[in-house]
Amino acid sequence: MKKVATLLIAVTITCLLNASGLAEQSQKGEWVSLFNGKDLDGWTPKIRYSKLGENFGNTFRVEDGLLKVRYDKYDAFGSRFGHLFYKDSFSHYRLRVEYRFVGDQCQDGPKWALRNSGVMLHGEKPELMGKDQDFPTSIEVQLLGGDPRIPRTTANLCTPGTHVVMNGALLKRHCTDSKSKKYLGKGDWETVEIEVLGNRVIRHLINEEVVLEYAKPQLDDRDEHVKMLAEKNGGLMLKSGTISLQSESHPVDFRKVEIMVLDQ
Repeated sequence: MKKVATLLIAVTITCLLNASGLAEQSQKGEWVSLFNGKDLDGWTPKIRYSKLGENFGNTFRVEDGLLKVRYDKYDAFGSRFGHLFYKDSFSHYRLRVEYRFVGDQCQDGPKWALRNSGVMLHGEKPELMGKDQDFPTSIEVQLLGGDPRIPRTTANLCTPGTHVVMNGALLKRHCTDSKSKKYLGKGDWETVEIEVLGNRVIRHLINEEVVLEYAKPQLDDRDEHVKMLAEKNGGLMLKSGTISLQSESHPVDFRKVEIMVLDQ
């Protein structure tokens, strides 16, 4: 019995040490593309005021090998925030996204959505969303293109229906800026990488540099819809969930959406 206990302690310590160096170890893994460059196979749109699977205005499309978000068939944006959900849920992984903003913002798009999109992580399943729900309950890695008037960071954090712990304190504000460099509105390709370790920690990286880090993603139970999710989730803590790409009124291209699943 003593030998078993000693072995368990040794395994626990090894796991903790491995977890702290997981970013380096994961480089030996294999990146897998979630986007095939041909069509939206494996992805399902959920656009506000539309049924699940209805791609209103052909918002999400694949052209020239790019996954594009477009509004040329909209008369006006009309607060039709959209999300394109990947079919599987994930817990421990690294996600890498290459994106750029193009063209002009859709008519009547909110001012804050200028060159603004995002990747939603640990999200709810799209079939649980209401028809008029604007954002899935999730952790959002905010993707920004520069504003010509005010340079902005990217890989920021927003928390629709959620909270996180940062620097040991529960963070309840909706958005938090990263420490990335600031960008102007040039429409260049940018790459953001996210390391997700279940409920333990989430890191935003640019060029392998951590620009934002937080822990214990969890549901904000002040909302009735979120209370329902907490019941289905078995509690407030988020250990896994869906991945989705946003449409928030500014045209954006995604060149790569790649994942590296990590050993838990």
